[in-house]
Amino acid sequence: MNTTTRRSAAGLLALAILAAGCGREASKAPEQAKDVATGKVAGEVTVWAIGEEGKALGAFAKDFESANPGVKVNVTPMGWDVAHDKITSAIAGSATPDVSMIGSTWAGELSKTGALEPTPGNLIDKAAFFPGAWQTVDVNGTAYGVPWYVETRVFYYRKDQAEKAGVEPPKTWAEWKTFVKALQDRGGAKKGFNQGYTEGSWQEMVPLIWQAGGEIVKDGTYTFDTPEAITGLKQYASLFQEKLAPNDTPKGGFPQNFIKGEVGGFISGPWMAGVLNNDGGAGFKDKFDVVPYPKGPVSGTSFVGGSDLVVFKKAQNRDAAWKFVQWLSEPKVQAKWYTTVKALPAVQSAWQEPELTADPQLKVFGEQLKDAKTPPPYPTWEQLAKVMEGELEKLALGKSTPEQAAKAIQAQADAIGTGL
Repeated sequence: MNTTTRRSAAGLLALAILAAGCGREASKAPEQAKDVATGKVAGEVTVWAIGEEGKALGAFAKDFESANPGVKVNVTPMGWDVAHDKITSAIAGSATPDVSMIGSTWAGELSKTGALEPTPGNLIDKAAFFPGAWQTVDVNGTAYGVPWYVETRVFYYRKDQAEKAGVEPPKTWAEWKTFVKALQDRGGAKKGFNQGYTEGSWQEMVPLIWQAGGEIVKDGTYTFDTPEAITGLKQYASLFQEKLAPNDTPKGGFPQNFIKGEVGGFISGPWMAGVLNNDGGAGFKDKFDVVPYPKGPVSGTSFVGGSDLVVFKKAQNRDAAWKFVQWLSEPKVQAKWYTTVKALPAVQSAWQEPELTADPQLKVFGEQLKDAKTPPPYPTWEQLAKVMEGELEKLALGKSTPEQAAKAIQAQADAIGTGL
């Protein structure tokens, strides 16, 4: 899901208090975790989990308890709207659980507090995960936690409208525009393509920079004023400039505009298939399909998000906590978790399990994940993401140019810094 959160003053205050309390200790190089026992474990494991996953994990963990007699997993569910502040407050108050689920962009910020335990290499195999997913827990070469589930963005389109227009789904940026134009002229999608510019729009723009061959970080510094970044911003803006995407979609108008056929495509994650099947009613699943992101000048790289699991240094039951995290990372467990909450596995081999191979649309997401990337796990990323969203809105409304947007984003990035 979109892990960009709206931080409250309470959460930021908690981090400030913690940083002050840690003093120079927080700035030291992280202590490497010692080997974790791989044998029998016992006792209580306290776990915090977020959203629908938080609601489902308690019952799901019964299988772990059955395989490990003497272990009790106690899960506390919490909402995405309060999770970040609850975790940072717990860190500030030295009252953390053993394990917590975190957003995929939080590891850098939380690791800086010194509260997270580095991932034990004897228990967790980095190579088992999608490379982009592992980036979400890797902070300057040290991993904190493990990726739990992932999501990535692909191209959704109205299959019925494409057939009516006589066009195949796009494979390149150039075909993308031709495709949308055909849907407008002959397919019935008068408003074209839904290119978001409000909440979450940075997740649609950043892949365009990667697809143009650029990076958003180089040598530990944000880089948004490169020629490649401007190329990506030009592609983003052109859909609005050429009237291939509306810039006046009312709040709450999406995805109903897609279901109604007003727009014929959009970029989004795997959860949207369920939303469309539910809201579209009987038979709508046959009217849409998904394909990989159209390729830019260099690649078709997409964004990878999702959620991670971390163990705290103050965990009361460290060995059982890590063994639980390890269990949740097993391919068959990941596949079963997918059938429970439709969360896509972060472990690559889990995609070979029958629960996932049966769905052809899932294969598209699996292929997209192979080279998907994530923003750096910097403490300031979400602050910068808000800046980007504001600049992208100006771009969509024709109030700035790609060059001006790149310059403005870079200026704020320089002022904010990485936070490390």
